Amino acid sequence: MSRTLLPVAWLLDFVAATGRATRFFLRLCWLALGSLRRMRLVVDQIHFIGNYSLSIILVSGLLIGFVLGLQGYYTLRRYGSEEALGLLVTLSLVRELGPVVTALLFAGRAGTSLTAEVGLMKAGEQIDAMEMMAVDPVARVLAPRFLAAVFAMPLLAALFSALGVLGGYLVGVAMIGVDPGAFWSQMQSGVDWLADVGNGVLKSIVFGFTVAFVALFVGYNAQPTPEGVARATTTTVVSASLAILGLDFILTALMFSST
Repeated sequence: MSRTLLPVAWLLDFVAATGRATRFFLRLCWLALGSLRRMRLVVDQIHFIGNYSLSIILVSGLLIGFVLGLQGYYTLRRYGSEEALGLLVTLSLVRELGPVVTALLFAGRAGTSLTAEVGLMKAGEQIDAMEMMAVDPVARVLAPRFLAAVFAMPLLAALFSALGVLGGYLVGVAMIGVDPGAFWSQMQSGVDWLADVGNGVLKSIVFGFTVAFVALFVGYNAQPTPEGVARATTTTVVSASLAILGLDFILTALMFSST
């Protein structure tokens, strides 16, 4: 192939891959609505996806709360505003760190698990066997997992933010000595439920859609070999992480540009 045709071939491959991914996403969203009639499958997957990710989410949230408490106190002390530590920690968590860090951890823990599970089913010809029995594998296997990930992500992000606020409280109030009344009152008066908490929840839902789609799409299209499944799990982490960070910039610009 001549060098002049390489950019054209690359562009055609990119457009074709984008079209396949878009069709797959729309089909997955449509079939996920039908999964609401099989809530037992969805609940089992929420337990698998959410419960097994709970420990790393809680520990990470608490430790990040510790760091925010320390860094926030040392920064605010320069301006004599130590009482605003609770507001600083809470806004940092519910607006930004809670949804983003939870999504990154979710992609590394649950996303790779979904990709490996679907990829191994394909390598073991279970997907082909379901198609031979006239069972749609996307509706039976992928859609409940997709819906469960979308449900689990906001819950995990809320727990992450709650543990982060607790960590900031323990460092700022129990260790450093910030007034507890000022810590909570500044937080309650400065955090808006719709503009701050609501937008953070919306971010986590979007990230849940993103991680679940990337994990299932990559796993479903993985090469049915051990090397292909291993490569697919790596692709899931890299692609989902980049998508999360890019979407975070776009959502932040749209949500908080007027505040």
